[in-house]
Amino acid sequence: MTPLAAEDHANRITLVASDHAEVVGTLTVGFDSEEGLLVDDLFKAEADALRAEGQSLCEFTKLAMDGVLRSQRVLASLFHVAFIHAHRIRGCDTLLIEVNPRHVRYYEIKLGFRVAGPQRHNRRVHAPAVLMALDLWRTQEQIRRLGGQPELAETERSLFPLGFSPEEEAGIAARLLHSVELRASREQPHRN
Repeated sequence: MTPLAAEDHANRITLVASDHAEVVGTLTVGFDSEEGLLVDDLFKAEADALRAEGQSLCEFTKLAMDGVLRSQRVLASLFHVAFIHAHRIRGCDTLLIEVNPRHVRYYEIKLGFRVAGPQRHNRRVHAPAVLMALDLWRTQEQIRRLGGQPELAETERSLFPLGFSPEEEAGIAARLLHSVELRASREQPHRN
């Protein structure tokens, strides 16, 4: 899983999942800033209400999975790395996503999202969208309890058992943090 350099932006990072150099999935993480989030286009009032509560927001957008290789494990891994970057590295509390109404139940069951805004028409994708929110502190607890235990996937309905173990997560977080720090040091103006 690597950041996609072409999509690099101060408030966004695109993660790429690959299998033997073949891209099998991508996901963009957007961080709240003065520019806002893409969800503000349709759900500004809902996002502003969360901001007013003191929530640090992020959003996951542009999820794309290879149609042939679409697997629960790839989605779980992509989500887990994005979660690490958003929550552990950047300190976000609440994750927002816009989904087609027919996918609402999937995100509720598999990842613990809740509906946070009514159905509206999204002109960017020419389809209906519903705003969903996820408490990343609660997600962290689910990951700690279930992560890295794929044998539980038979009985546990969520994707969390297919994610990384706490030890694997710690290693990924350390590598991501090092990458973020390295990029920040390169962007610092040199002083003589």
